Amino acid sequence: MSTPDAPRRIRVTSPRTSAARRSSSHTGTREIDEQTRVGEVYMHSLIQSQLRLALAVILGAAVMLGGLPLLFWLVPATRRFSVVGLPLPWLLLGVVVYPVVYVAARVYTRKAERIEAEFTEFVGRK
Repeated sequence: MSTPDAPRRIRVTSPRTSAARRSSSHTGTREIDEQTRVGEVYMHSLIQSQLRLALAVILGAAVMLGGLPLLFWLVPATRRFSVVGLPLPWLLLGVVVYPVVYVAARVYTRKAERIEAEFTEFVGRK
C-alpha cells in the first residue's frame, strides 16, 4: 500500500515512441549496400533481367526492320509496288521505321520500369 505522502510515479517516454522502429533483420537493400554474397546475387538477377529485356527488344526490332530489305530482295514485285504514288520500299523504310522504333522504345521503357519496381519491392521485403 502506498502512503498518502509517497511521491507519485511518473512515466517518462520519448517523444518518438510513435515513430516506426527500424527492423533489426537484414533487408535486401542492406545486403546490397554491404556487398554481401546475397547482395551480389540480387544485383546479378536484376542485371540479367534487364539484359534479357534489352536483347529481346533489340532482336524484335532488328527482325522487323532487317526483314524489310530481305522481303524486297526475295519478292521483287514489292520493289515496284506503289502506294499513293510512293514506292513501297521508300514508304516502309522512310516512314514505317519511326513508329516501329518508337514502339520498341516504349515497350522497353515500360517493361524496364516494371522490372525495377518488382526488384525494389522484392528487395525491400527481404
